[in-house]
Amino acid sequence: MQQNSATPTHCPYCALQCGMNLTPAPDGTVEVTEREDFPVNRGALCGKGRTAPAVLSSAVRLTSPLVRRDGDLVPATWDEALDRIAEGLGRVRDAHGPDALGVFGGGGLTNEKAYALGKFARIVLGTSQIDYNGRFCMSSAAAAGIKAFGVDRGLPFPLEDIPKTGCVILVGSNLAETMPPALRYLTELKENGGTLVVIDPRRTRTAEQADLHLAPRPGTDLALALGLLHLVVAEGRVDEEYVRERTTGWEDARAAAMAHWPEYVERITGVSVPELREAVRLFCAPETAMVLTARGPEQQSKGTDTVGAWINLTLATGRAGRPLSGYGCLTGQGNGQGGREHGQKADQLPGYRKLTDPAARRHVAEVWGVDPDSLPGPGRSAYELLDALGTDVRALLLMASNPVVSAPRAAHVEERIRALDFLAVCDVVLSETAALADVVLPVTQWAEETGTMTNLEGRVLLRRRALTPPAGVRSDLEVMHELAARLGGEGSPEKRFPTDPEEVFEELRRASAGGVADYSGITYRRLIEENGVFWPCPAADAGDGDGEDTALDVAAPDDDPAREADPVHPGTPRLFLDRFATEDGRARFVPVSHRAIAEEPDDEYPVLLTTGRVVSQYQSGAQTRRVDELNAAAPGPFVELHPRLAARLGAAEGDPVAVVSRRGRAVAPARITTGIRPDTVFMPFHWPGEGRANTLTNPALDPTSRMPEFKACAVQVEAVRES
Repeated sequence: MQQNSATPTHCPYCALQCGMNLTPAPDGTVEVTEREDFPVNRGALCGKGRTAPAVLSSAVRLTSPLVRRDGDLVPATWDEALDRIAEGLGRVRDAHGPDALGVFGGGGLTNEKAYALGKFARIVLGTSQIDYNGRFCMSSAAAAGIKAFGVDRGLPFPLEDIPKTGCVILVGSNLAETMPPALRYLTELKENGGTLVVIDPRRTRTAEQADLHLAPRPGTDLALALGLLHLVVAEGRVDEEYVRERTTGWEDARAAAMAHWPEYVERITGVSVPELREAVRLFCAPETAMVLTARGPEQQSKGTDTVGAWINLTLATGRAGRPLSGYGCLTGQGNGQGGREHGQKADQLPGYRKLTDPAARRHVAEVWGVDPDSLPGPGRSAYELLDALGTDVRALLLMASNPVVSAPRAAHVEERIRALDFLAVCDVVLSETAALADVVLPVTQWAEETGTMTNLEGRVLLRRRALTPPAGVRSDLEVMHELAARLGGEGSPEKRFPTDPEEVFEELRRASAGGVADYSGITYRRLIEENGVFWPCPAADAGDGDGEDTALDVAAPDDDPAREADPVHPGTPRLFLDRFATEDGRARFVPVSHRAIAEEPDDEYPVLLTTGRVVSQYQSGAQTRRVDELNAAAPGPFVELHPRLAARLGAAEGDPVAVVSRRGRAVAPARITTGIRPDTVFMPFHWPGEGRANTLTNPALDPTSRMPEFKACAVQVEAVRES
């Protein structure tokens, strides 16, 4: 068994990727201790991180392949399971063509596995139908960032800059529960004399820390941002010199904002004019300020425009691309950033290249040793792919995702999954989705494998293997290697799918070289020695690559002494200080206007539902719901509602309450609080069954990002009477 020494590694959960030490004990347990040297969390860990090794236990995780026989999943050998997958996928491909095969990945996969999965889909299966659950994370912020700045990186500056700025506007984020170790950055901000404005329809634990809490009606963040920009203009707070020298498109964006006068915005959002003015004063008073968004404004059918409006506010006030200032997105999933940079997203190739760009196709095809014309084009986005299951897409290979719980309109998604001709799932536990599969493969977990992750700052880091996996468990890389051998035809295709993660990363470096997300100058050794490296980080001998956009190369600090002393690129902690990643180096204002959510309340469905997370569970809960300590703290779903709404319903604390939308019905105990708007109810989305929040949510999609509208839909709420 493994030696009893500590291995420095990283937490398996959120995008902070907190550093921790793992030490195996002789009795088979694993001790988690603080790792003070990692700058993101500086030793702090939340309850999920401290208890993460509990899921490593063979008592709660899969340790043998499962195949369906006579309707039941039963243990099988690896050869039988892999043969069944190859036969199932091959049969569908032969009968219906390669695009009848779907691949669905996850934001928890390492960069190596995400890269290999995109490559596997395109050159082994030959399908365009690949996307991942990270589409449900920050795709709207990504789309808005690309429009405005020419690049998408969650935070264009390190977390360490946050406490040093003058004001933070935090939009739709409850850091105290979703990323508890990051709350210290806001605490330190206030200790340093900075101010915090929190925008959330609920008075969360994070909102309680704010100097100003604005509680808009769900789905009105776009109007709120436009109202603030209107006041910036009306009060003469625009940084005219900055706008003139570093941006384009201001006049159109200004005209759009001026149509959103304060009283109009008050009627839409429920935020009073004095509160709007106070928010502008707090944001504009200091020399430096930031806007940070999360899922609240992003998970909307107008999420891209909403984030764009907040970016416009930072541009008009001269914040973006200046030290200790700017716009940033707080990525949610552990590798939500890196997971979409290297090819498991429907429209992208490694290095954040566009699948429709001929130069990008040539570059990646050369690395892969295939004809560029053989690469399929863009496929469906995540929800559209799930919606097509059982019809256009007849078989699915799914890794590291649980859409039966996490997808919008989840009952419909479950029906589509059940309609598949064939489903294969790779997971560490028997999730609700895996339980529907024809074949389930048990794969290694975070502590049992080495691989890179990219956290919310754009910091690429190395998560190191600390434990030997149980017998009967293999890595996702081994799965793809074996399936390539069975499905890929002549010429030993499995050789294109090595099982060693460092070997895969070396190929990823070449595939990303010259792209926007350039990892070519990053090595495993550097990641260990430097505690992570920020992308872009081109290789020292990198030229202009394949002729794609290399504007980010100039964003690395010119005065960094490492540039003169060492030819190795230092990485880029702070983007845009010299120029933005656009052709002319200027940021783009994008004019946007308020529009209603896809499903406004009416007489039949008079209340708004919004969803989110709680501190002791994570995402679909597939892993955290198997940890006793976390279940004791958060044992099940609930419906949070205001006392006035509860009184109208005749519901008391703990009474069962039904929430009904046009898509279904969920029932959970009432949690009554004045910390939520009277016209709104909140449900966490971590649980399956009767209390599944995503049974209710609306799959209406943002036209640009294809993000579903998780954060606002019309519902009925009623007390459940005992019969």
